[in-house]
Amino acid sequence: MEQRSKNPAFKALTAAFPHTIPVLTGFLVLGIAYGMLMQKKGYEVYWSVLMSAVAFCGSMQFVAITLLTTVFNPLQAFLLSLMVNARHLFYGLSMLDKYKGFGKIKAFLIYTLCDETFSIASSVDPPEGVDRKGFYLSISLLDYGYWVFGTFLGGIAGTYLTINTKGLDFVLTALFVVLFLEQMKKPENRIFGIIGIAATVLGLVVFGANQLVLPSMALVLILLLAGRKILCR
Repeated sequence: MEQRSKNPAFKALTAAFPHTIPVLTGFLVLGIAYGMLMQKKGYEVYWSVLMSAVAFCGSMQFVAITLLTTVFNPLQAFLLSLMVNARHLFYGLSMLDKYKGFGKIKAFLIYTLCDETFSIASSVDPPEGVDRKGFYLSISLLDYGYWVFGTFLGGIAGTYLTINTKGLDFVLTALFVVLFLEQMKKPENRIFGIIGIAATVLGLVVFGANQLVLPSMALVLILLLAGRKILCR
């Protein structure tokens, strides 16, 4: 045991784990919901696990369930994926200094940079005596593992449990509503929330409920870019 505690990789893992506990609880719940929904749509456990392991894009994976079970439109799927995940472009830019000099593992860190991992890695520094590279790699590995494992549990549960899954796909929406309300508590964030709501309402009125996502997100992006000098003062 003493030898393990002196191992740099194990030391980095134990230092990173406490920071990822909130992600563990959230990813297990969301992963289970996703795995169950995939199973109820006719996809075996290995398909849902493979999707989580390869795609690893929580919100878009829930959207993809509908895309996989309806008439497939490649262009719409591409544009929707790009808009939903466009925020990762900004995550990546802001993490350039943190991940500088990490060599071969940088590719994996980029690949697994989800919202939750970004939130931790951007705000937490490794304790004294803990390897930086190992610390940030451990955060990414743990969060990635939580999501894949949660999906596996959900696929298994969906196979053996006969429950009504109606409304289960709302779990991710509920999470984002909670996150939105938490952000709106801060006065400096309220203008951004108002822009998002206004753009969504306008998209709903002009394009209808079935076509509002892409136009609304495009409008949000345009408004933020147009007013960035004023909003960022």
